[in-house]
Order: sequence, then C-alpha cells, then structure tokens
Amino acid sequence: MELILWRHAEAEPHVPDRQGDQLRELTPKGARHASRVGAWLDRQLPAHCRILSSPAARCVQTAEALGRKFTTVEALNTDSTAERILEAAGWPDNKHTVVVVGHQPLLGQVASLIFSGTAQDWKIRKASVFWIANKGEDDPAPFVRLAVGPDIVGKLR
Repeated sequence: MELILWRHAEAEPHVPDRQGDQLRELTPKGARHASRVGAWLDRQLPAHCRILSSPAARCVQTAEALGRKFTTVEALNTDSTAERILEAAGWPDNKHTVVVVGHQPLLGQVASLIFSGTAQDWKIRKASVFWIANKGEDDPAPFVRLAVGPDIVGKLR
C-alpha cells in the first residue's frame, strides 16, 4: 500500500467571533501552493487511487487542486485521531494508493504512529506531501517514499 499524507495549504487565520474553523478557506498563497502540488501529485499518482479529504473548507479546496474525484470523510476532521485516520485509509492492507488531505498535528501523528508505534507531533509543513509505502506481507516494514513541499515540487519534473 501507498499512503500519501497531504497537509492542506495555507488558510485564513481563525477568528473565533467571525467564522468557525471548518469554514476557513485557503489564502491566495495557499491556493497557488495547492495548485502547484496538486498538478505535480496528479502526474505521480496511479489512475486508480482513493482520495480522502477532511470536510473542512481548506482541505476540500486543497483536494480540489488535484483535479480528481475525492470523498470527504468525517474521520479526517480536526477532532479525529491518528488511529481513526489510518482506519479510514485502510492502512496497511488497502491494495490501492490512498491520498489523505488533512490537518496538523494529526497527519504528523499518523506518520509517527506508522513508524514509531506512538502518535507524536511530527511536523508536516503546509501544502506538503509525506508519501509512505509498504510492500505487503513479503516486506511489511513501512518506508518513506518521498517528503516534499510546494517550494520543491515546482522544480521537479
């Protein structure tokens, strides 16, 4: 299985008295970064993969930048856990590549849970991709296939 953790791009600051956290949208910079990473990621992904997004507006907008069908999943929301996210993605037994568009610190906790067995606050930068893979029963140890941010993907072809 291949699991791609994609943190949402830069969003508007949270203003408690003006709007809820779920409604925060991407900034113009965030939209540019999501578009850049989404176009690059689309070229890397297999034709058949599952794309899951938190229902928060900033994650939905980031997922839309990929230009593929995706599903919003409540288990990826800000009040979730690393365990629930892994369950939603089907890690490690899913036969397909799965992209998860979500939040910090949850995505960092997912990565640390996979590699260390405990959910720690590993940092994944805004709009960045953390690509994890395993080869299944023959070689079940997970490995980092790629970790890249919007500042680098524009230079990759």
